[in-house]
Amino acid sequence: MSGENIREMRRLKMTTQLLAIIRYELLWNVRKKKLLGAIAAAFIITTLTLALPVIFGSVYNRPIKSDPNYVISNSGSGSLILFLFALVTTMNSISGEFESGTIIPLLAKPISRTLILTGKIIAAIFTVLAAYSLLYAYLVIGGIILYGPQDNLNLIPLCMLGDMLSTTVWMSIILATGALSKNTTLTTVIGVITFLAANIGTSIISFFTEGAWILHYFPGNGATGYIKTLGIIRSLNLSTGTDNIAKIIIQYMLNPSAYVTYVKIEMGGTQVSPPIFRELYSEPLSLVLFRALVVAATYITALLLLAWYAFKKTQVLE
Repeated sequence: MSGENIREMRRLKMTTQLLAIIRYELLWNVRKKKLLGAIAAAFIITTLTLALPVIFGSVYNRPIKSDPNYVISNSGSGSLILFLFALVTTMNSISGEFESGTIIPLLAKPISRTLILTGKIIAAIFTVLAAYSLLYAYLVIGGIILYGPQDNLNLIPLCMLGDMLSTTVWMSIILATGALSKNTTLTTVIGVITFLAANIGTSIISFFTEGAWILHYFPGNGATGYIKTLGIIRSLNLSTGTDNIAKIIIQYMLNPSAYVTYVKIEMGGTQVSPPIFRELYSEPLSLVLFRALVVAATYITALLLLAWYAFKKTQVLE
C-alpha cells in the first residue's frame, strides 16, 4: 500500500472519529436542561424587548409607529446572553468528564486528546450557533409583525457571527478554567466572578476615570463611547469591548467613517451642580472594530491553547 493511501486512510479515520465526538457532544448539549433554560431566558429577554414598547404605548395611549430600523438597532445579544450560552455549553465539557469518570473510557479509545478537545469545541460552537439562529429569527419575525418591514436585514448574518465570536471568548475562558481545575463548581464560580468583574466594574472605570483605554484589552463590555459623525456626538452610545462585536459591526457597516468619542464624567462642586461630561479623545470606528476583533482572537487562541495543554498533560487515574 502506497504512502498516499495510508495517509488518506488516516485522514478518513480521524474525520470519522471527529464526527463521532461532535455527534456525542451535540446530543449531550441538547439534553442539558441548563441549555434549555438559557435559551428560554434569551427568548424571554427578546420578548420583553419586543413587547415592552407596545405595552407602554397601550398604557399611555401612544400608538406604536412603524420603525424600519428596529431589528437592526436591537441586534447584538447582550453580555448576559453571551455568557449564559458560553457557560451552559462548556462549564462541564472537560471538568464534568473528569468528575463523572466518563473521561476514562473516552481516553481509553485510540483517539488523540487533541481530537477530543477539538470535537468538544466544534460541538459547542454549533450548539450556540443554532441557538442564535432561533433567537434572531424570532427577533426578525417579531420586529416585522410589530414595527413593519425592516431595513438592513442583510446584516443579520454578520450580527450572528459577531455574537458567536463574543461568545467564544467566554467559552475559551470557561474551557481553560475547566481543563486546569477539573472541577465544575470552581469553573462556574470563576467564570461568574470574571463576568461580573468584566461587565460591572468596567462601567465605573469607563465613565469616572481617564484610564478607560485599558478596558479595550480585557474581555467584556470594554470602554463606553459615543458615535461621532461629522464632528457631532450623536445620542447613541457604544460599548467597545469583546462582548459588543456584533453592535460594532452594525455601526461600522452603517457609518464606516464615524468616530467613537470617549468622555469622563466629572461631578459638580456642589449638590446642585450637574455632572460635567469632559471629552477625552476620539478614534475611528474602524479602529475600534479592528481592535475588538484582534483582542477577541488573541484571547480565544491563547486560552484554547492553554486548555489543550492542560487537557493533554492531565494524568487520569482509574
